[in-house]
Amino acid sequence: MSDLTAFSLAGKRILVTGANTGIGQGIAVSIARAGGAVIGVGRSSMDDTVSKVGAVGGQFEAMSIDLADTAAVGPMLDRVWDQNGPIDGLVNNAGIIRRADAVDLGEADWDDVIDVNLKSVFLLCQSFARRVLAGGRQGKIVNIASVLSFQGGIRVASYTASKHGVLGLTRLLACEWGAKGINVNGIAPGYIDTNNTQALRADPDRSAAILGRIPAGRWGEPGDIGDAAVFLLAPASNYMHGAVVPVDGGWLAR
Repeated sequence: MSDLTAFSLAGKRILVTGANTGIGQGIAVSIARAGGAVIGVGRSSMDDTVSKVGAVGGQFEAMSIDLADTAAVGPMLDRVWDQNGPIDGLVNNAGIIRRADAVDLGEADWDDVIDVNLKSVFLLCQSFARRVLAGGRQGKIVNIASVLSFQGGIRVASYTASKHGVLGLTRLLACEWGAKGINVNGIAPGYIDTNNTQALRADPDRSAAILGRIPAGRWGEPGDIGDAAVFLLAPASNYMHGAVVPVDGGWLAR
């Protein structure tokens, strides 16, 4: 295998959730740059992602769905597969966050975050694996975890619980499917310049404290996560199973 082939996604179709903005958009662009065709899943317009993917010569197919509707998650993947052909990779990126002191966090906010960040991830992995295994194919799953898969955080109880869950689920599925042709790995982003971190970046004290701990000295960019996702989707990572790779500017090393 040549170096170029090992890191290429040419001929691969990759489904990316939350591809309309932020990290998901960065992942979509990186996949396109590596030669893969992207199926972008999101609940809002993906016109900006379409434009960015097109600018690097990539193919992008938009699928509108709200992953909070967990009953629709599995059927959506089946519909994409049946209508447009097999999917080679799945990136579970979509996520939401609700900030409140733990004593004040409402049950609805807990359930909303767990449904999108964890339950939908399992259902998509399950639907993808069923199709891959039934067809005797190979597939790759990349789950977007968080540095809060390893830490507690502050005022994000449901988010932290969901991301701990993503870490455990990634390891469990790797153990079950690793010998069956499916690689399941994850990425733990650090503090990335996205909508989810807008409140932190707008708070001078919190922003300064965060930057002061990051050895790289900057907030991450969505493309930093996208390029790591390409590696985990490409042949270069064929012997990786159950790994959750921090891409955090050194945050967890501090």
